[in-house]
Amino acid sequence: MTTTTTAGTTALTNIASLVTNDPSLGDGSPIGLIQDAAVVIDGDHVVWVGESSKAPATDNAVDAGGRAVIPGFVDSHSHLVFAGDRTQEFNARMSGRAYSAGGIRTTVAATRAATDTELSANVARYLAEALRQGTTTQETKSGYGLTVEDEARALRIARAQTDEVTYLGAHIVPPDHADDPAAYVALVTGEMLDACAPYARWIDVFCEKGAFDGDQARAILTAGAAKGLHPRVHANQLSYGPGVQLAVELDAASADHCTHLTDADVDALAQGATVATLLPGAEFSTRAAWPDARRLLDAGATVALSTDCNPGSSFTSSMPFCIALAVRDMGMTPDEAVWSATAGGAAALRRQDIGRLTPGARADLALLDAPSHVHLAYRPGVPLVTGVWRAGERIH
Repeated sequence: MTTTTTAGTTALTNIASLVTNDPSLGDGSPIGLIQDAAVVIDGDHVVWVGESSKAPATDNAVDAGGRAVIPGFVDSHSHLVFAGDRTQEFNARMSGRAYSAGGIRTTVAATRAATDTELSANVARYLAEALRQGTTTQETKSGYGLTVEDEARALRIARAQTDEVTYLGAHIVPPDHADDPAAYVALVTGEMLDACAPYARWIDVFCEKGAFDGDQARAILTAGAAKGLHPRVHANQLSYGPGVQLAVELDAASADHCTHLTDADVDALAQGATVATLLPGAEFSTRAAWPDARRLLDAGATVALSTDCNPGSSFTSSMPFCIALAVRDMGMTPDEAVWSATAGGAAALRRQDIGRLTPGARADLALLDAPSHVHLAYRPGVPLVTGVWRAGERIH
């Protein structure tokens, strides 16, 4: 592969197959697949896509060498601001002990004890790890501080490294409020929210038995919306519950996990604008039941795939791994999984500028050491991402 690095327009040519996520292009499928394709970048945006033989003249050229190109992955759900790990918990769980929300408390203690420098370095490490694997947009949350000072600190650290930041003071009720959860909800919707809102775009709540019930979740999300934060919901992960219905009612951008769904939940997601974000790394790491992506897709719901990268229940930053799991165990086709890991993630962040490779989109793309995007599921565990561009800049 040859490349030049001077300023100006750049054409990536000799692309065996290009995923555009525009059904008006190429084969007319939802992923808009173009064979023998080219992409032209000007600055930080895509300005042209099409057949390689029709590419306009450009200042610079990159020969893709007969490889596939896809949009950069959009990981719309992760928890990167933390310290320590939970190796012992994982080892015990793999030996038969079930996951519960209580394990979060271990990470809370380690995170509170860490310095700003340590937490910032951890976030940078995991963002870089994800970028090497093709993730060009990364959402991340607070939720391991659970005090006013520690939640605000987590968001400030995250905001310095990514634009998609979520306030998750309502991750669990911390031990110091165990006897008075109402007081903690008041803190999350009051002083903590005031301190955290300036750093966040989103507000999230873990609506689950052992965390926050439907009434508490509604109060938290409504308070966040009044401060300009748009809702997201950890919904229906461990059991059936009100999370999905609440997410749709409040026009949350996404309901995340969606493992235990009634027919009414599926219908609500299909009829609303809330994206069903599935996190197969969590089921892999906890040996839990897989979400039924086929059921959601057949009903007409919009589905995203994300890593849920966190130290307790899904310690992976690999979107390709999640694609392989979704195809193998959740009923998705390779096309659907790649769409959900790119355009689906963009929809879960309510972004139009990412997750696709069409004129006007941000020039975020991944070059695969394979002739087709199908290899992401066909060759699981193989590091196929061999080049990454973010906002027009070649990173790897």
